[in-house]
Amino acid sequence: MHNITLIPGDGIGPEITEAMLTAVEATGVKINWERVEAGADVIDKYGTPLPEHVLESIRKNKVAIKGPLTTPIGTGFRSVNVALRRELDLYTCLRPAKSIKGVKSRFDNIDIVIVRENTEDLYAGIERQIDKDTAESIKRITRGASERIAKYAFEYAVKENRKKVTAVTKANICKFSDGLFLEACQKIAQNYPQIDYEERLIDNMCMQLVQKPELYDVLVLPNMYGDIISDLAAGLIGGLGIAPGGNIGDGIALFEPVHGSAPKYKGLYKTNPTALILSAVMMLKYIGETEASERLYKAVADVIGEGKTVTYDLGGSASTLEMGKAIAEKV
Repeated sequence: MHNITLIPGDGIGPEITEAMLTAVEATGVKINWERVEAGADVIDKYGTPLPEHVLESIRKNKVAIKGPLTTPIGTGFRSVNVALRRELDLYTCLRPAKSIKGVKSRFDNIDIVIVRENTEDLYAGIERQIDKDTAESIKRITRGASERIAKYAFEYAVKENRKKVTAVTKANICKFSDGLFLEACQKIAQNYPQIDYEERLIDNMCMQLVQKPELYDVLVLPNMYGDIISDLAAGLIGGLGIAPGGNIGDGIALFEPVHGSAPKYKGLYKTNPTALILSAVMMLKYIGETEASERLYKAVADVIGEGKTVTYDLGGSASTLEMGKAIAEKV
């Protein structure tokens, strides 16, 4: 029996979570779900979007999966997602981008993995208002965080039989911060002679991924670039609706879809649950249920490939729960 923390999220979160649970339960893996609440919808109840008992649950169970959580733009509380990563030291954001037959896209056979540093850089939100006309953000990069994310990328490449790791920076301009990240990658790469290593500048990387994505395998990036490139990579495979993710630290992990909470679709049960279900695929593999993980992935691919019971964004008319049930039946 696996004890796993479940955070349904807000917006469309509870709907896609219901579909995910249906699909995962069909694998037969025994899971005790410890359901906890976080996000914008619980502020009135707990006085905070991230109650302490949520963190306690994840620390106890060591594994969690969550639906999307709303983060207001420009105002309101800092991102709960960022807070979870920081509080639990989930320093790796792992985001695979893999083509699925039946999803409309300009590209075929995309298979790229984004390994994003998850704790520092501009994304950490260290900023201040200097005066009414001037704001400042601090881009902090440390050697320790850079070396451990580089090591994760190379270890992942070895474990998953990947051939190449590409470090992505803007070290020609940000010579100290990105320069330090690049230096760390170069140092770690020396320990993995069996893995090809190369470097790209972030602007050039964007162009390369659009022109010839087949040349790339594992990408390792600082936090902000990793966030942007993972959305670009999702675009290559057909959109955020099929883009899963995992936030991983030492002995602890939190899985979630890349997309947001889409509050305007809340309660309509029309949203594609694939990204969260594929995040569950990653979760099952992480907890050692590899065979179940593979069966669930194949079921997702089969349902999308057939195109009969899929949501509107995939060209169908099925509801969120109908698609979840169709995947469960395939499992």
